[in-house]
Amino acid sequence: MILANGTIVAVADGKTLKLFHNKGTETQLELAPMAEPSLDAGNAGSGARHQSSSANPDSSRGDEDAFAAASAEHLNQMALKNKLEHLFVIADPRTLGEMRKHYHANLKGKIVGDLAKDLTGHSVEDIAAAIHKA
Repeated sequence: MILANGTIVAVADGKTLKLFHNKGTETQLELAPMAEPSLDAGNAGSGARHQSSSANPDSSRGDEDAFAAASAEHLNQMALKNKLEHLFVIADPRTLGEMRKHYHANLKGKIVGDLAKDLTGHSVEDIAAAIHKA
C-alpha cells in the first residue's frame, strides 16, 4: 500500500489507540508518533447489550466495544475539524468491525484503507512493513 505524505495512521485494539503521521514520501513511509489522544469511552458501543453472564462470561467485551467507539469518535472529530486528509486504520478484526459502525460519513471519505491485524504492541518498523504488504 502506498500512503501519501501527511496520511494519518491509526493503530488500535480494544484498549489502545496510537496515531502516526506519515512524514515520508509515498514510496518510503516515515511514521512519526503523534500525541496519545484522550478518549472518553463512555459510549457503550454496539456491544453494550451483551451483559456478562454464564452464557457470555466476557465482561471486558463491552469495555472494548466502548473504547473502539470512542476511538472512532476521536477520528470522526479529527476529520470534521480538518485535522486529517487521509487515514489508514489498523486494528484487530473485532475492534475494526466495531469502529466501522461508528464512522461518520466525512471520515469514511478520508479513509484510504484499513488492515485487520493487531499491531498495537509492535514497533513502528513492523507497522510500516505491514502497511507496505497491505
